[in-house]
Amino acid sequence: MTKGILLDIEGTTTPISFVYDVLFPFAREHAPEHLGDEEQRALKAEYDVDVAKGLTPPSWSSGAIQYVHWLMDQDRKSTALKNLQGKIWQEGYRRGNLQGAVFADVPQALKRWHDAGIDIRIYSSGSILAQQVLFSTTPFGDLTRFLKGYFDTTTGPKNELSSYTTIAAAFGLAPSEILFFSDVTRELDAASAAGLQVLLVVRPGNHPQPQNRYKSLHEFGAVLLEPRT
Repeated sequence: MTKGILLDIEGTTTPISFVYDVLFPFAREHAPEHLGDEEQRALKAEYDVDVAKGLTPPSWSSGAIQYVHWLMDQDRKSTALKNLQGKIWQEGYRRGNLQGAVFADVPQALKRWHDAGIDIRIYSSGSILAQQVLFSTTPFGDLTRFLKGYFDTTTGPKNELSSYTTIAAAFGLAPSEILFFSDVTRELDAASAAGLQVLLVVRPGNHPQPQNRYKSLHEFGAVLLEPRT
């Protein structure tokens, strides 16, 4: 029986267009305002690792913002970058320049699962702060009341089996009792290998996925779960 639900964000609860056409450009524009000493130290540590690996980021002497833009251009799942973006977006939401976006079926599904006693958590490459401010500012109200936990890059990469065993332990559930929703088959591969139930989410604008064996759905209303006894 399903006792826990783990949700991806981009392409699953939230349109990809919101991430790429709204959030990323906003972060790029406002990054210079948020590059304090703490952010620069974290970015410099990652920069040094990149150089040691033989990568060729822009010279640090040209300014940290150039390295930030380089990471953004690669869509790097960088903890330092994601933390910076989360702070930028938090300020944008606070000022009313941004509003969290979710598909219309998401709020009702979250409420239905929550009322059934399901433990619902989020797993995204975006920082935990970024996840929280997105779900707390949607046109449907604050949806964080339905969410019990959040996972980001500090848990591990989303395409690695060990990330999902760590997450299952945090749930306090057997992996087989958790259902993971994602629009990316590589993530489903890793979660399935860890023993989780998985579903492929197919939303408007999502990237085509390789041929796969997974059951798919276009909206959460199609997912029926038994109430917890």
